[in-house]
Amino acid sequence: MNTDITASTKPEYPVIDRNPPFTTVVGNFSTLDYFRFATITGVSVTVGYLSGIKPGIRGPSMVTGGLIGLMGGFMYAYQNSAGRLMGFFPNDNEVARYKK
Repeated sequence: MNTDITASTKPEYPVIDRNPPFTTVVGNFSTLDYFRFATITGVSVTVGYLSGIKPGIRGPSMVTGGLIGLMGGFMYAYQNSAGRLMGFFPNDNEVARYKK
């Protein structure tokens, strides 16, 4: 079993940080990352509310959907930000910012 944590494909874009720490990845969130994060959360809250069939269930269902959306949105934004830092996604802005 291969336990190597390096990617099986080589990055197509300049690598800024091969193994970026959490704070660097979160600090690198772009406006689009925050927009996607908020959109996924908002849609999940709405779906959670609408999936509550009985009136007494709608509140807890909405909160649960919102929490799931919050975590999913954060993970999606984190994945995109880390991918740009590691060179797997287009990263022109990051290259200009970090001057590499």
